Amino acid sequence: MKLGAVLFDLGGTLIQTSEVPQIFRKILGIYGVEVDTDQILEAHEANQKEFNVEEGLVELGYSFWRKWNLRLLSRLGISNNAEFLAEKIDELWWDCADLQFYPDAIETLAQLRSKQIKLGVVTNAVKDDYDQILHRLEAEHYFDVVVGVDSCRKAKPDSEIFLYAVEKLRMKPSQVLFVGDSMERDYEGAKRAGLKPLIIDRKGRDLKNADWIKSLTEILHYF
Repeated sequence: MKLGAVLFDLGGTLIQTSEVPQIFRKILGIYGVEVDTDQILEAHEANQKEFNVEEGLVELGYSFWRKWNLRLLSRLGISNNAEFLAEKIDELWWDCADLQFYPDAIETLAQLRSKQIKLGVVTNAVKDDYDQILHRLEAEHYFDVVVGVDSCRKAKPDSEIFLYAVEKLRMKPSQVLFVGDSMERDYEGAKRAGLKPLIIDRKGRDLKNADWIKSLTEILHYF
């Protein structure tokens, strides 16, 4: 069946930011708290082992990140004003993230739009975050649908979140190309939902048994 739409993952696919430890360090530094990025990375990785981010976001929504921040601050031994700092990390995150599109993103989105291809985003972010991202990048007009974990209470790689977006586009799964950077969450999730999956490989990974592209502009060959 002919393809008529493209759904994208957001972070790591369309947009890039500073590394997470750098963002934390920058925000904490505003309030006079100096922490080494290696320490923040170690605390961040420990949080990843303790928390299931997808389940936490589905269950708690945006407030999950406050819980995450408090635990990370605790691991760093920061107890003074911890509640205040956890809130400020949420509040200032996108101000300090150096948020930007990958260089190949805007050209690709514009050309797909010119071909009358329907476009959308499926992300494991919550509405408060993806609304901020798209607004800051002045990108809302590119997309017919934006679906996050609070749209249908599911997260990638669950098939339901992909199918929810496909339904919003009024397409069939086989008519929709999905592009992401995670083999498990994006490629395998989209494949199980019946979409045509593609993985964007910007790092020269050894990808086997997968259809992959090095640049988003290669999507245009499918239309």
